[in-house]
Amino acid sequence: MQVDFSNTEIAFAHFSNAELKRSAWLFKMMNKAWLVKNGSKLALWAVENRLPFAESVVKGTIFPQFVGGTTLLDSLPAIEKLARYQVLTVLDYGAEGKETELDFNYTMNENLRAIDFASRSTSIPIVSTKLTGLARFGLLERIQNAQSLSKEELIEYRNVLKRIDAICYHAANKGVSVFIDAEESWIQDAIDHLVWLMMKRYNQQRVVVYNTFQMYRHDRLQFLTESFDRAEQEGFMLGAKLVRGAYMEKERNRAAEMGYLSPINADKNATDDLYNTALRFCLDHHSRIGLCNASHNVESAALQVALMEAKGIPPNHPNCMFSQLYGMSDNLTFNLAHAGYRVGKYLPYGQVRDVIPYLIRRAQENTSVTGDAGREYAQVLKEVKRRRI
Repeated sequence: MQVDFSNTEIAFAHFSNAELKRSAWLFKMMNKAWLVKNGSKLALWAVENRLPFAESVVKGTIFPQFVGGTTLLDSLPAIEKLARYQVLTVLDYGAEGKETELDFNYTMNENLRAIDFASRSTSIPIVSTKLTGLARFGLLERIQNAQSLSKEELIEYRNVLKRIDAICYHAANKGVSVFIDAEESWIQDAIDHLVWLMMKRYNQQRVVVYNTFQMYRHDRLQFLTESFDRAEQEGFMLGAKLVRGAYMEKERNRAAEMGYLSPINADKNATDDLYNTALRFCLDHHSRIGLCNASHNVESAALQVALMEAKGIPPNHPNCMFSQLYGMSDNLTFNLAHAGYRVGKYLPYGQVRDVIPYLIRRAQENTSVTGDAGREYAQVLKEVKRRRI
């Protein structure tokens, strides 16, 4: 079935006129790189220093565009609204970069609550988590570098294993799945090992646990195919969430500073080629790979639609999902859902001080430098003009 990704009437049917105009204003502001740069620094400083006006300003502007709410219950209206348009929700508690055992245990418990919450709704099949919300960054780095761990660090690592296992075990029992996000390359091997252990344990009958493959890395296609071969040999299903990537500048800068080959592809065309090759590979093996095409790229979405049609794969096949971030690329999400495809919005929730790093990344991604804001703004503006408001 053909999907018209340029149809803004379907893409923004969930927005009232007032919501559409607010979104247009926000993306227009994000198109100003100087404003995003200075505003991000100011917002982070103000929230960290708990200035009385800071959280209310964030909640009145960028927060409702990209975040479901401060709590699970607070996010329910957004979840129910998406469900009315046949759009699924991928719940994400927005904590990351934590450093204390207390924080890690809190994040684990929040993930367990999210799984319980998801299990009571047919429109929330997946929760997403970041390992840096459950484990200390420095510990993951030491493990990746094969450094010997002290007695205290071994206890710390066992606690990390217990946390991630508790989340995956609970998800398996509740009929929910878990996305585990990819992070920086210098801790990714340690993350991959943990995710592998969880997939091997819980992906026997269905795909409970998904690893995330950042295709802007030139080694990830090989890692994807090797992961599949290994999963087949060991008798379980592979969960593969495909993304282009989120740490390009940081990765390139670190590689240059430390004098090693950057893991990032030389240009966007190389990334697009690897991404679409990975997509073809997953769809060729869709009976044994749970795929989530987590991309904002129109060509990649259209490719999956075309391949599924050519292979006779039903649009709502449980192993062939699409996903986009809440507040972005509604032209993909809602047009796919309207055509009957299995598509979800990645919906973060949490207190303003916890999600501010996420919000800053969304703002920075949507500056005129990357072109995302121009694309989003053009889509919204097209619908504003169509409605004549």
